[in-house]
Amino acid sequence: MTFELLATDGAARAGRLATAHGVVDTPVFMPVGTRGAVKSLSPDDLRDAGAQIVLGNTYHLLLRPGHEVIRELGGLHRFMGWEGALLTDSGGFQVWSLAKLRKITADGVEFRSPVDGAAHFLSPELAIEIQHALGADVIHPLDECLGHPATRADAERSLALTLAWAARSQAAHRARGVGRQALFGIVQGGTDESLRRRAVAETVALGFEGYAIGGMAVGEPKPAMYETIELVAGLLPAGRPRYLMGVGKPEDLVEAIARGVDMFDCVLPTRNARNGQCFTWDGPVVIKHARFARDPAPLDGECACYACRRFSRAYLRHLFMSDELLAYRLLSLHNVHFFVGLVRAMRMAIAARAFGAFKARFFSRYAVSSVDASRDR
Repeated sequence: MTFELLATDGAARAGRLATAHGVVDTPVFMPVGTRGAVKSLSPDDLRDAGAQIVLGNTYHLLLRPGHEVIRELGGLHRFMGWEGALLTDSGGFQVWSLAKLRKITADGVEFRSPVDGAAHFLSPELAIEIQHALGADVIHPLDECLGHPATRADAERSLALTLAWAARSQAAHRARGVGRQALFGIVQGGTDESLRRRAVAETVALGFEGYAIGGMAVGEPKPAMYETIELVAGLLPAGRPRYLMGVGKPEDLVEAIARGVDMFDCVLPTRNARNGQCFTWDGPVVIKHARFARDPAPLDGECACYACRRFSRAYLRHLFMSDELLAYRLLSLHNVHFFVGLVRAMRMAIAARAFGAFKARFFSRYAVSSVDASRDR
């Protein structure tokens, strides 16, 4: 993997990430394919939406169908029929979100499967083994994602564990032969400035090929999230890609890109589509509202996705209210188009040295959503 920084505008960056499965232009939004599929969408849908890289989930693919099955069938790219780049997370977030089913020790995490109750143990070494079997282009160490609020003592303990696991993960990655896979380090530390500074220093010292900002969108106030993103992004090496894990809403993407982030993922486009919320340049539209029952307009007149080219808000509302499965596909398709297109527009603005003007226009028009972002992949 190589990363080339092509343009900057303030802290905002445009670059090019070259992987074994194609070039990824940054900043980039990665649709979330938790179990080897982006919910309701095909690989052709994703390509048509402009997606260049998709996220897969180590934890869930371990449980079903199992990494050995995927390895035997040629790796995750072939298994899911996706020819572009793939990124996998380590399962650390699921360890946090399923707290009632797990026990964390220095060696790793004991947990019970929410699928069948079977006992599993995930160590830093096994997390790397699983991701090598999956064959993703970008992989991650096992980490502990700490919720908010947390005591200083808990944050220090958690960070020490994440740093120890990072070193073990990197050793396991190198021992297995790095091949064509890039290992990104994960920077944790909550919203504590001194802990985040320590996390950056010690993680960068290990020498990863890129860096992820973890532990955001876990209950902290928005101002604290933005301050932490700005702090960490400003401390990370300029010549390495920066990935903000599990964030977030459209306005979060704009604010994070303004602070120097390159890569994003979030379940919002598909999860909110299944709940009837669609994202547009004027803000979110809740399609089940009665005022759309006779609305002949497309979801977004500026969108070129299949749903907006072919169907009215009235028809999409009818599908959703009738529990027709087509509703979930069309709304998901639109939302993925919007998120990918939003980030592409910001990339173009950075290249033209016009990001500040783009950001001002965006916030003068976009009605900020009150719906919380979710990192539950």
